Amino acid sequence: MSGSRSEVGARLGATARAGMERWRDRLALVTGASGGIGAAVARALVQQGLKVVGCARTVSNIEELAAECKSAGYPGTLIPHRCDLSSEEDILSMFSAVRSQHSGVDICINNAGLARPDTLLSGSTSGWKDMFNVNVLGLSICAREAYQSMKERKVDDGHIININSMYGHQVSPHSVIHFYSATKYAVTALTEGLRQELREAQTHIRATCLKPEDVAEAVLYVLSTPPHVQIGDIQMRPTEQVI
Repeated sequence: MSGSRSEVGARLGATARAGMERWRDRLALVTGASGGIGAAVARALVQQGLKVVGCARTVSNIEELAAECKSAGYPGTLIPHRCDLSSEEDILSMFSAVRSQHSGVDICINNAGLARPDTLLSGSTSGWKDMFNVNVLGLSICAREAYQSMKERKVDDGHIININSMYGHQVSPHSVIHFYSATKYAVTALTEGLRQELREAQTHIRATCLKPEDVAEAVLYVLSTPPHVQIGDIQMRPTEQVI
């Protein structure tokens, strides 16, 4: 997909909104929804009439966004949920709460990510573990639990969307990004692995990898495509900064 960011966003947005009706009143989980890309995606889905569970370690920003969405009269609902995505116990507890209160997850958007300035030659092991736990294990646990939620309810058109980074496709010359980049390369491989396993399971549940340009519009676009259409990867290049 080529063109300027504004051109791409406009094309995606026009195509997306026409196909979003089937998701109305269904539930999407958005991780890392307290700001930036996660908040933009959560808002876009609420505007389309979805119930959205937005999670993060702190939920004050999500609570503010939920109030904004309600006052704006959006047809959907944003539900804040506190969750530490480096903790499997927290993640499993969140999915249990979603199951008991809302039946289950139809869309899982793994947006949460963590970057630490720990180089390969002198970085701290604790910094590496922090990045790995959130960017790789947390994402994988959420994807697994979302699939199991869909399977047990016989949902055959669900979607798992992993928000990736350009550093999951190219290695930066900046040493402070090298370990972070390795975790994002893992996201690329994990998404393809998910796609293959879903195909082997003979399900129409899909897995897609997105990069961080115009993500909210891209999420709507991939969700709006028919269940038999698989979009494995969308790249809208470049500019990304990790601090």
